[in-house]
Amino acid sequence: MNCKHFGICGSCKNYELSYEEQVDKKQSHIKELFKPLHVEHIDTFLSPDIHYRNRAEFRVWHDSDTISYAMNGVDKKDIVLIESCPKVTKKIADLMMPLKMEIESDEILRNRLFSIEFLSSSTNILVSLLYHKKIDQSWDIHAKKLEDKFGIAVIGRSKKVKRVISDDFVLDELKVGTKYYTYKIIEGGFSQPNSFVNAQMIEWATLHVEDSRDLLELYCGHGNFTIPFARKFRKVLATEISKSSIKSAKFSCDMNRVENIEFVRMSVEDLTSALKKEREFVRLKDINLDDYDFSHVFVDPPRAGIDEKSLNFIAQFDTIIYISCNPDTLRRDLEFLKDRFNIEKFAMFDQFPYTDHIESGVILKRK
Repeated sequence: MNCKHFGICGSCKNYELSYEEQVDKKQSHIKELFKPLHVEHIDTFLSPDIHYRNRAEFRVWHDSDTISYAMNGVDKKDIVLIESCPKVTKKIADLMMPLKMEIESDEILRNRLFSIEFLSSSTNILVSLLYHKKIDQSWDIHAKKLEDKFGIAVIGRSKKVKRVISDDFVLDELKVGTKYYTYKIIEGGFSQPNSFVNAQMIEWATLHVEDSRDLLELYCGHGNFTIPFARKFRKVLATEISKSSIKSAKFSCDMNRVENIEFVRMSVEDLTSALKKEREFVRLKDINLDDYDFSHVFVDPPRAGIDEKSLNFIAQFDTIIYISCNPDTLRRDLEFLKDRFNIEKFAMFDQFPYTDHIESGVILKRK
């Protein structure tokens, strides 16, 4: 990938290395970090080195009646005006400048606009316009013209206001191995930013499921892993604290004709209490936990990793599937679990080329 903003824009840091050299550097770091845990083989999954990011956010810089996309500079102090961004998907890359020019020509859309967010899928693009002003029905008329001209969905946001012109979500079709899955991804909710690598992550995780009875999934989000996992297990119980994410996950289950998943809006702490029969919860009134015979637990936590209480909780299962977005907290959590589990599989997923960010996957089996 070549970008005219390399060395100025702070978004990409490893621009002086070829993509192959970046991967080698990350592999070396992972091998050294996990060497004390006797990780010898690492499955490595690569990304395209251009047009791989389906989620992006740009600041908006104003100069009189002209606007530009902007990013922080490498020193995080300067602002860099952006003319193009080759790491975003081709759909977003092709839309960026025509959309900017259309917004620029419309004072209602341009005035006090401070950020533009893009979310692309296999079927559509959702654009969110964020303002330092109140927007109302008069803004809707202008935003509808954007939708009609570019065939996109547009959302406007200002303080305590969300204006949805047509949809606040995209539908995405993802091919995992030979199977296709359809997801509803809502604006503002978490979703994997690199669909190419995401498909490989799901395939790797599901491929190594053996001796499966029931699955417990923590931090399930919009069902990204949950729905493909459902084909490998008798039943799945998935937890998530975001109401909108669970709503999207249930919608996606219907689209994929999956019927063996129960979603529950609960924290790990509350679920632990429920499984230990320490407390009863109204949210579980229609779910009989005694009907589950869990053989696996799947976790995909935030960068902070898993707290000690939750680690003790997941340590009761025979198999742990752990997807991590932070190698340092993963190393910490594996140190906690190493006396009770063997590391059966270890993978590195290069979801963020041209950065130092590394995603990992680990499958642990009880000793």
